[in-house]
Amino acid sequence: MNKKHDALFDDVLKGLDTDPGEVEAERGQTRFLKRSTAMSEQVAGARQEKVMRLVDPATCVMWAGHNRAYDLLTPDNCADLIEGLKAQGQQEFPAIVRRLDGDGAEFEVICGARRHFAVSWLRANNYPQFRYLIEERVLTDEEAFRLADIENRDREDISDYERARDYARAVDAYYGGKQTLMADRLQVSPGFLSRFLQLARLEPEIVAAFPGIRDIKELHARQLRPLMAEAEAHSRVIAAARAIAESGEGLTAAEVVNRLKAAGKPPVRRKALDTYYKHPDGNVRLCKKGAVVALEFQQALSERALRSAVDAYLKDRKAK
Repeated sequence: MNKKHDALFDDVLKGLDTDPGEVEAERGQTRFLKRSTAMSEQVAGARQEKVMRLVDPATCVMWAGHNRAYDLLTPDNCADLIEGLKAQGQQEFPAIVRRLDGDGAEFEVICGARRHFAVSWLRANNYPQFRYLIEERVLTDEEAFRLADIENRDREDISDYERARDYARAVDAYYGGKQTLMADRLQVSPGFLSRFLQLARLEPEIVAAFPGIRDIKELHARQLRPLMAEAEAHSRVIAAARAIAESGEGLTAAEVVNRLKAAGKPPVRRKALDTYYKHPDGNVRLCKKGAVVALEFQQALSERALRSAVDAYLKDRKAK
């Protein structure tokens, strides 16, 4: 008989030969011991109680340091979550929030913007029974930043550019501009962090050239940044970005990158097809049109200047 069965039989048989008063006293003592043990574990830090509650999402606002652009959330890009909530009948994983003081919203959302949007949308679209599941925490801003980053780092539904902006804000706000310290706290490589900070520094004109910030990838910054090292190339790329944004052509992100890369490359210098023979009396232009060579000059050009040009041409041809 295994332990599960032993426990079952013990539960069924206990008390058959015991006085009812003794049984009740034993139960009371057991409950007291359990409460005492739980309290001791909490004091010692070996036990953490998590309090979760269901609230109206209208009582919550996004934390100012939230890493997701809430205004870009739509029923389309949250469709998977909305359908999942409908299938489950409730929100399975709580959002992490902090309590706010004063009037107005009661909580600010650290993690769970998409869940907030999805529940709000469902309540506004014939599913009023849905409520927002939250877990209240006491966190510093730096702790809130790291928690949100850990939760969203591997998710595809948050864009590279949103994450890059969050990192750029945090490196100054929480780490005194020290990238190495921030990388250590986030447990990422300095190179990984540096690439995202470079993305955050993309010029506004380039950002505006893309269909939206969710389309901008960290790879795009790596591709464009080397082409903009020289001042002239930088100017050409910015001009091309402005033209794309103003044209409203509706280019894809890949098409935008290709145009900007083309603008950043130095223009191909065409080989001069014409040669000028200069003389104090006037110049002679030698034009090549396929296999035909023509000398062009003013009708009044002196014979001396013309002979000089012909001699120079014959000399050049012989040298070739």
